[in-house]
Amino acid sequence: MIVERIWAANELRNYHYLLVDPGTGEALAIDPLDWRKCLQRATDRGWRITQILNTHEHPDHVAGNAALVRATGAKVLAHAGAARRIGGVDQGLGAGSRVRIGRHIELECLDTPGHTFTHLCLFAHAAQPALFSGDTLFNAGVGHCRDGDPNLLFDSCREQLLPLPHGTRVYPGHDYLLRNLAFSLHVEPGNAGAARMRQRFDGMDAEQMPVLTLADELDISSFFRLESKDLQERVRELAPALPARPEPREVFLALRELRNHW
Repeated sequence: MIVERIWAANELRNYHYLLVDPGTGEALAIDPLDWRKCLQRATDRGWRITQILNTHEHPDHVAGNAALVRATGAKVLAHAGAARRIGGVDQGLGAGSRVRIGRHIELECLDTPGHTFTHLCLFAHAAQPALFSGDTLFNAGVGHCRDGDPNLLFDSCREQLLPLPHGTRVYPGHDYLLRNLAFSLHVEPGNAGAARMRQRFDGMDAEQMPVLTLADELDISSFFRLESKDLQERVRELAPALPARPEPREVFLALRELRNHW
């Protein structure tokens, strides 16, 4: 499978992805807000966009659908629960649904509510596994829950993403890496992994940002380091209501609330 990451260079810092079967040249476009860039990249490479997948219903992930459908005839795939809000959806998906690209590629849908109540991540079972995480999981962070529920986001991360192979490459819907690393260090100043990564990539253009793995996330993201005593102590300073011996969920919820106002 070819993974082509496309940087939208917009205010919201969107990433789009083309997943391509190299044998047939058929491509799936994920959240193609800037549909022109996606179409141009496919045309330049000699690929055909035959499907569009929306991870969730927010406008910055679905607003390019209609124009790309007109240009390519692609079918639109999305969470069945979000299909009416998105409009023009040809196939509703849910937990365990399989998405095929060309003759050789099959990906699994993970139903990961939290950022919204109807959010999908797409997982590729392969020698080099890959997760297309939309706005559920960002590099060094997780999505806000203004249209969802942080308790559900905790469950999605803990029960569905954490068990994935640690070598899984993570492809988020936006580039927030440096901002999220700064937050990680705000709530855990002794996080050596986050400090090293921030120093290494400070000032780097988003188009050149590395593709991280789940192992990287476990090392740098406060949202995956919930048992860290240093993190818990610092969060308690910032959110005094946190119990002395908090459960992981309580630390996660406190972190998400802190991030909302940081």
